[in-house]
Amino acid sequence: MEQEVRGTCPSCGEEVDWLYKTENIPYFSDILIITCSCPDCGYRFSDVQNITTNEPVRYTFCACCEDDLSVRVVRSSAGKIIIPELGVEIDPGPACEGFVSNVEGVLLRIDKVLDGVLIDGDDIQRRNALSLKEKILNLQNGKGSITLIIEDPHGNSLIDSEKAEKGTYCPDNS
Repeated sequence: MEQEVRGTCPSCGEEVDWLYKTENIPYFSDILIITCSCPDCGYRFSDVQNITTNEPVRYTFCACCEDDLSVRVVRSSAGKIIIPELGVEIDPGPACEGFVSNVEGVLLRIDKVLDGVLIDGDDIQRRNALSLKEKILNLQNGKGSITLIIEDPHGNSLIDSEKAEKGTYCPDNS
C-alpha cells in the first residue's frame, strides 16, 4: 500500500507530500516506510517502522565477499550499527532516521560522513578519515571483510541473509 499525504515541512513550513508505503520483507514482517522531501528548503526525512512489535534483537553478519555487499539491511530509527573492523558505532539519536538499504549502502553512508570530516576535521581526524575511506573502497572492491552488527531494542531492524546470526539484544550486557 502507498499513500501520499499533504503536510507541512518541519523546517520551512511549506506544504509538502509525505509518502507512507508498506512493504513486506520476507521472513521478517511488514514495515512502514515514511519519506518526505521539501523542494523549497531541501529538508529530507525518512524512517522505517515495523508494523508489528518484536523482542529486542541483535544481528551479526560477516561480509566477506563482494556478493555480501548486496545483502539487504533494514535499520529502524532505534537501531545501532557497529562495524568493529572500522571502529564505527552509529548510535541512534533524536533525529535518527531508519532506512532500507544493503551492506554497501551502509558503507556509502559512512563514507559520506567521512567526507565531512575531511572538510571540517583537524589533521589527525582527516588522516583517520582517509584511512577509513581507503578501507571502505577496498571492501567495495572485494578486498577484506567486515562484521556488521545491528542492535535494536525494539526488534525492528534486520539483516536479511541466511548467513546473518540473529540473537537477543541485551543493552546491559552487549
